[in-house]
Amino acid sequence: MTALVTLRDLAVSFDGTPALRGIDLAIARGEALGMVGESGCGKSVTWLAALGLLPGKARVTGSVTLDRAEILHAKPAVLDRLRGGRIAMIFQDPASSLNPVHRLGKQVCEALRLHRGLTGAAARAEAKRLFDLVGIPDAARRLDAFPHELSGGQNQRVMIAMALAGEPELLIADEPTTALDVTIQAQILDLLARLRREMNMALVLISHDLGVVADACDRVAVMYAGRIVEEAPIARIFAEPAHPYTHGLIGALPPIDGPRRPLAAIPGQVPDPRAMPKGCAFAPRCPRRIDACEVAIPESRVMAAEHRAACLRAEAFEAVHA
Repeated sequence: MTALVTLRDLAVSFDGTPALRGIDLAIARGEALGMVGESGCGKSVTWLAALGLLPGKARVTGSVTLDRAEILHAKPAVLDRLRGGRIAMIFQDPASSLNPVHRLGKQVCEALRLHRGLTGAAARAEAKRLFDLVGIPDAARRLDAFPHELSGGQNQRVMIAMALAGEPELLIADEPTTALDVTIQAQILDLLARLRREMNMALVLISHDLGVVADACDRVAVMYAGRIVEEAPIARIFAEPAHPYTHGLIGALPPIDGPRRPLAAIPGQVPDPRAMPKGCAFAPRCPRRIDACEVAIPESRVMAAEHRAACLRAEAFEAVHA
């Protein structure tokens, strides 16, 4: 399948401290990819870097291509057309993304004007259609509401409508359900999955919870300390995790059925990015480490079709836990 967006050796540092350490990733048209890992592992930074949204002190290297055209360090005018147009991004807290003093309809119409050239009645009609599409009740009246007049879940639907205004080919959803209660979380995830299918739009769903991406995504990339440590189809990740960190994340999920059991915690702590281990960043916490793990950073190895893991003992670990 032809890649829509490709990241190659993407690295980011802040004042000399590495935040990303060589991200390689390809997103195909129409697919849904989950990016999972603990807070601070680099999930959000990956896409902020790709879209040129990091502050000036960030040093970004590598390559980001859209339809094989390089966009990393593109001119501001090019990125302005791209962001919110072909690639859109929504964030976890709609309250900090929506302007509190402007009506919701005005904010959506502004996105329609910038990315599709719609104004006046045409823009308002399209804004109402988008509100209907994302399931906002009484859409015509809600266009004249302010953000504080809607719930958190409804405001997140507004953010999704704004993201769709530019008819994106890729939607990046950065922890879109974190600030919502469990019932609303499920509704938002179902909405994103439906929109992706109906619009043939690629979706990147960023989360710290493997359970959140399990139903909504085709494939998952597991991140740890600024690197992708495992990438595979979602079913294979759960059935045959090849990296000990992935297995630890799965072990931390509460069982849906069967007897209750204590959740398995991963011992130790994530290393300080200012003092990373010489070898594998997970080695100090890994129950299966060997001396070689502490010498060099492991390369990503192909385990099976569409499955790779950055672990020296991936085959042995996969065999034990398959």
